[in-house]
Amino acid sequence: MVGDNLQSIRWFLPETILIVAVMAVILWDLFAPRMRAQGAAGIAIAALLSSAVLGFVQMRHDPRTIFEGLVAYDPFANFFKAFFGAVTALIVVFSMSTTEAGGGRSKGKGAGEFYSLLLVITLGMDLMASARNLLMLYLSLEIVSVLSFVMVGLRSADKRSSEASLKYVIFGGASSGVMLYGMSWLFGLSGSLSLPAIYEAVRAPASSEAVFVAVICVFAGIGYKISAAPFHMWAPDVYEGAPTPVTAFLSVGPKAAGFAMLLRFFSDGLGANDPGGQEGLPWAVVGGIVAALTMTIGNFSALGQKNMKRLLAFSSIAHAGYMLMGFSVFSDLGMRAIVFYIAVYCVMNVGAFLVVHVVAEETGSEDISAFDGLGARAPLLAIAMAVFLFSLTGLPPLAGFVGKVYLFASLVKVGGTGYMTLALIGILNSVVSLFYYARVLRAMFLTKGKTAAALPVSRTYGYMLAGLVVPTVVLGLYWPPLFDLVDASLTFVR
Repeated sequence: MVGDNLQSIRWFLPETILIVAVMAVILWDLFAPRMRAQGAAGIAIAALLSSAVLGFVQMRHDPRTIFEGLVAYDPFANFFKAFFGAVTALIVVFSMSTTEAGGGRSKGKGAGEFYSLLLVITLGMDLMASARNLLMLYLSLEIVSVLSFVMVGLRSADKRSSEASLKYVIFGGASSGVMLYGMSWLFGLSGSLSLPAIYEAVRAPASSEAVFVAVICVFAGIGYKISAAPFHMWAPDVYEGAPTPVTAFLSVGPKAAGFAMLLRFFSDGLGANDPGGQEGLPWAVVGGIVAALTMTIGNFSALGQKNMKRLLAFSSIAHAGYMLMGFSVFSDLGMRAIVFYIAVYCVMNVGAFLVVHVVAEETGSEDISAFDGLGARAPLLAIAMAVFLFSLTGLPPLAGFVGKVYLFASLVKVGGTGYMTLALIGILNSVVSLFYYARVLRAMFLTKGKTAAALPVSRTYGYMLAGLVVPTVVLGLYWPPLFDLVDASLTFVR
């Protein structure tokens, strides 16, 4: 039963905490200048972890809709609320020493803006995962997108940052326009903005051609957010130009929110997971083609990159392609594989960006050449990077291997020439990815650096790296608890 707005607030606690925290950070920034950065970061971490814990606890509650059906309150949405809270808290710790977040020589300047923007983006991601209405889908996506434009351009004196932000705005605006056009078609076909109502209205075979055009347009908007080809062009420049903590955040947070929105849209709005949902429409073919195109473009484009952030940007595009393999199956098995892979991908990808950040802070360069001799200068840092890269490749016994096994297993279980071909393309792409990851490994362990001086690693970053390496290894050896949690999250309100 749909509760009224006042009753719905009790089920909206994770988001309410974030809203209160945004105001608290702004007030702290205004009235506590001496402890500006530390206090703002502390408020943000406390709010994000509280939101994450609440999301985890609320997974056990019965599914329902709130705010007159605009928002879903179900295990799927609450799992992603917990995920977004934990990931963003990690990014806050990651960013505390940067000038953008008020660290270093900035003496706290910019901390209020940085952390309040992060909190509002997290609020938008929570809404992306729980939206059941086209209007809420669009507004939540725009909250995340517009504020991401700002965060990418935080280095106003850096031409690369300004250029990246402008490109992000242009591509984001174009994809939003196409998405709105597709939504207008769905509204015209169904007379409603509600996803369940759209599902009931578009089941008629006579509407299949119009539905196909509308959904492709909507998919363009979501595909831009997850950097799926051919909507990926913004990612390399944005990842390179943005501050590294922001880049790490964009590679896991908004990308995961995009996949959550994609799964809910196709499940609730199109019934693509139902045996009789939209028969005759080639969702599997479209998903498979986009998956193959995305992973192939991402991996082959990464081969010639010299900048580590651009290399990891194309790697991120390729991993979106791997996850889209599970999406193309349109089954619970495929959804489990995607959500599980999102969780393990976050750990290893944030870890890789953290190593890039540490090296860049000390050397002043983000190129692969900055990693020359790292194995001798900072052996533990180099070993951590090797673990993350091997996991991203999908080598056992690491978490990335288990995640890819589930993605490939979802294709193999369905069978058929198309899915088996897609699985083969995925395997070949994984082999290709080993080549550009190996370039980094060669630089660290087989190339002599320009200097033999030890590269210092702060205690905070050391603890963070240890906290990311351990789950990357442990989840490759024992992953059932996480998989069971993912399995429990795949319950949608109906």
